[in-house]
Formats: sequence, C-alpha cells, structure tokens
Amino acid sequence: MRFGIAVVLLFAVSRDVAGDPSKHEVTLAQAKQILPDAPAACSDIPCLISAMYAKDPKARDLALALYRENGSVAGVGPEEIMDGGYRGKIKLVPELPLARYRKHLELVSYSTKSIDEFFAKLFDKQPAPAYRWRGIQLRFVRSVGKRTPSAYAMGWMFAYNVEGSLMTSAAGVRETYFHELFHSNDGAHNNWSGKALRADYDAIVKKCPGVTIKCLTPYAPNDTTVRGGTFYAFQQNNGDGVHEYAAELAVRYWEEHMEILAKGKLAKKPFKCGPPENGRSWKALVDEFFGGRDLTPAC
Repeated sequence: MRFGIAVVLLFAVSRDVAGDPSKHEVTLAQAKQILPDAPAACSDIPCLISAMYAKDPKARDLALALYRENGSVAGVGPEEIMDGGYRGKIKLVPELPLARYRKHLELVSYSTKSIDEFFAKLFDKQPAPAYRWRGIQLRFVRSVGKRTPSAYAMGWMFAYNVEGSLMTSAAGVRETYFHELFHSNDGAHNNWSGKALRADYDAIVKKCPGVTIKCLTPYAPNDTTVRGGTFYAFQQNNGDGVHEYAAELAVRYWEEHMEILAKGKLAKKPFKCGPPENGRSWKALVDEFFGGRDLTPAC
C-alpha cells in the first residue's frame, strides 16, 4: 500500500504519444537542463551522462544503459519549495543518484525495463497504443525534513524523491512510476480524465460523504491509501481528485494485465465487474489509452 504519494502537476505537452515508441526521446537541450554540471562542450547525451556520473562508475554505467535501452535520461530536478496540498510546504533539492542513492537508479532502471516488457508482450503483433512510456526525463531530488512527495510528473518529466516513503522497494517504485506515467499521458491527451471520468467520479464522491474507506472500497481501483485519510484515488485537498482516480485506474489496468500475461487468468473478479461506474470508467480508459485492448474476462 502507498502512503503520501505524489503531488501531480500537469501542463500542456505535445501529443506525441502514439506510434513507434522509439521516436519518444529526450532532446539534448532537455538533457543539459537536468545534467547541469556536465561540460558545455558535450555534444551528445552519453557525454553529459558520463561526465555527471564520473565519480561513481557503477551509477554511470546504469545511467548510460538506461538511456541506451529506454531513451530516458537520469538527472536532477531544481531546488524548490512546492505546495504539497494536504502535506504542506515541502523543500526539494537536487540529488544525483550516486553512492548511497545509487540504489534508486537501480530501482528505476528495473521499473523501466519491466514496463517496457509489459507493453511489448501486451501489444505483440498489435497496433501501438496511444501511450508513451519511454524517453522520459528522470529528475532525482531529495526532500528536506519530510518523506513526501515520493514522486510527481510534469509533462514528460518524472521527479523521483530519494527520501520518498514509497521508494524503498522495486514493487513500490515500479507502481509509482506507472502511476506517474499515466499523469503525463493524461496531460498529453488534453486533460482527458477531467472530462471523460468527471461525472462518475463526482457521483462516487457524492455517494460517500466523508469519503470513508468503507463506503469507497467497491469503487477504489487500487488499495493505495493516505495515512489518516482514505484511498489515494479519492483523497481530498490533493489537486483535482479525478486525475488521481484515473491514474490509479491505469495502475489497476496494468496490474490485472500483468497477472493475466503471467498466469493466464485473474485470481479475483475484474475491477470493471464491480459497480456500474467501474465498468464505464474502465472502458473509457482502455479505449482512450490502450487501443481497446482488454484481456480481462467478461463480467
């Protein structure tokens, strides 16, 4: 279960999410922004990475492999004071994943490989989905005095907090990364969730005064909760809640299809087979982002 996950900030990004994933890339100019201490003379991204990670050869090799295999670049985010909603004000500082923090580069590398394999298997001999999961700017930061947010997304950028409460295991990092990737894709689809899922999301919240866990359990796509609060998908004072509901729904799509690809069936009934709101939201998400590809059994 996840506690105190990311604040998500969405802004307009180019709609380059469909088609060949190999065309999704980080530009040299973008790489220079997140690898600011590399020599100005570097004329390509491997040079920037090698220079920034020179003090830790193991981390350097991981970062180079990540770029070579996934097109994503691991650098740093800026120092900033962010408004964390119910979390309060949070100071974030740049923290390159070297030495004691190298494990986080290992975890995110594992996550990108796993997600790459997932899409390769699910869409084998199928049209590519209108979804981007490669060529991401990975900005590592460290929170001061707090363990939140664990991560957040802006455009095709994923900010990773090396002190984040969720970033302690391969499973936690991978799930968080998939959640945040959806936010980036949602933004690229012109804030799709805010339009397509609004009516059902608002209806669910209205049915459950106080947004209690007991009432929301049939509607929650994932078991992520906020300490002292409710399911993360329905946590209030956390930006526009429908975005988090949609991201958790995407995580549920990934989890159910991971299980089907691995075992050939689901141990529990599909999420879509719950209340009517679940089925409508599920179909809308599958059609918009995953080309209508749904291997879960009929209800």
